[in-house]
Amino acid sequence: MKKDVLKKLTAKPGDKHKVSDFRTDYTAGLKKDEAEKLLEENTEKLAKLQDKLYAHDRYSILVIFQAMDAAGKDGTVKHVMSGVNPQGCQVYSFKVPSAEDLDHDYLWRIYKCLPERGRIGIFNRSHYEDVLVAKVHPAIVLNGKLPKINKVEDVDDKFWKKRYRQINDFERHLTENGTIILKFFLNVSHDEQEKRFLARLEDESKNWKFSASDLKERAFWDDYMKAYSDMLTNTSTDEAPWYVIPADNKWFMRYAVGQIICDRMEELKLHYPILTDAAKQEIENAKKVLAPQEEKKPATPLPRAKKATTIKDKQEEKTAKKGKKTK
Repeated sequence: MKKDVLKKLTAKPGDKHKVSDFRTDYTAGLKKDEAEKLLEENTEKLAKLQDKLYAHDRYSILVIFQAMDAAGKDGTVKHVMSGVNPQGCQVYSFKVPSAEDLDHDYLWRIYKCLPERGRIGIFNRSHYEDVLVAKVHPAIVLNGKLPKINKVEDVDDKFWKKRYRQINDFERHLTENGTIILKFFLNVSHDEQEKRFLARLEDESKNWKFSASDLKERAFWDDYMKAYSDMLTNTSTDEAPWYVIPADNKWFMRYAVGQIICDRMEELKLHYPILTDAAKQEIENAKKVLAPQEEKKPATPLPRAKKATTIKDKQEEKTAKKGKKTK
């Protein structure tokens, strides 16, 4: 991806950000058919990169998706990762924390799902729910039974600053130990979300995607935009910057996510393991054992006596036979 395009999609670390500063309909001058062709090329490229990632066995990739409802998280995962070997990819969707989750710190359930070296892990929602949904509805924090947090008023600005720091420390620890973190905020507009909700209601095959809670949360749109803005400002770091992907046009969103993942993986200079001389010799020996043996060539047959082809030849043949009988 060109640097000027990538710059428009990156929440620069250290700067203060507002979601409204990022366009939801930006397409970098691409047309739909161009973006779809590039996406197809990137899915093939990503499959090869994932194969090298697994063989190289030094890094893991963690892809995080955060967005408002109907922004296109599921579809993006489906289209971008369509060419990747399922054995090398893990997808986790984080819902409401369970009772067991709440008996641990909020990062506990995240740790359990981190990708091991050689694999790509995808988080459909993540630990950022604890500074998004929880920030819009601070009463949720009380479920965690944290020390000195006994009422909503205790969940103040100081609390959120501490939580942002904890997340940054967590992600820095991961990156220093070989996990490459790619964070995507799929930025859909208020109007486009409405269109997609209506489409879900009108299409029977998509009815199951709609929930009454979707409308409930839509009523808190401004609060969510404030929470997302604070998230971008406080957790876009040099180690793990946020990419704000325009989501009004799904075809551009999918292309942009795929391109950024490919570009970042190519920077790692992944390669297949370099064999030692001893290992190379073993391979040569194995080839000799497994290669098909050269078939023996059949012996050259002795030339047969020439058959008579003319009257003179036949007469001479008869004379020769008579001579043998006389002897």
